[in-house]
Amino acid sequence: MKREVLDALLDARASRRAVALVTDLASGAQRLVERSALTADPLAAKLEDAFRFDQSGSHDGQFVNVFNPPLRLIIIGAVHIAQSVIPIAQQLGYDITVIDPRGAFATGARFPGVTLRADWPDEIMPGIGLDPRTAVMALTHDPKIDDPALKAALTSDVFYVGALGSRKTQASRLERLAAAGFPEDTLRRIRGPIGLAIGARGAPEIAVSIMADVTRALRLGE
Repeated sequence: MKREVLDALLDARASRRAVALVTDLASGAQRLVERSALTADPLAAKLEDAFRFDQSGSHDGQFVNVFNPPLRLIIIGAVHIAQSVIPIAQQLGYDITVIDPRGAFATGARFPGVTLRADWPDEIMPGIGLDPRTAVMALTHDPKIDDPALKAALTSDVFYVGALGSRKTQASRLERLAAAGFPEDTLRRIRGPIGLAIGARGAPEIAVSIMADVTRALRLGE
């Protein structure tokens, strides 16, 4: 690998940009392709699938090595459903941060081994670096906490935005965000009520439905 290719690869990894190293199997020539600039590449369609499914492999005489940033999950609300979501998300490879300004909820005893931030979402989320390998879910049922987090997520490139609550709660949420200036097409990004409609009951089943929905968004873009 040439030094300039290695330097570009390291820079992409440091800044959480998804890239693929494409090596011609006959000549050994290499090029680095960013996911954000696929359209001009002759392997664009196959590279998009490789990025989406984290799948390296050979295509048309070239080997594609995918370097996706680690997956991240930002959970707003140190609540009981978060406690059920986290083990599943960890098994799926997500780095998890729980944000809740209510310090009595966001404790190491309740969330061992998880990054906890007892901050207001609007204060911390702009500096987290919300990007296309990040999912955000708002779980508190408290508009003072959830709404600022959703506003930050909707103005970013995160691949998933979900919010807990009934259809009535979701309707009220959308009204508030619309009044704050968010257009309808942007508000459609919010998965609410969060999770796939599988008839889930109780926190563990709801957690399964949530992470299934996150996975569908990640892999299928739906």
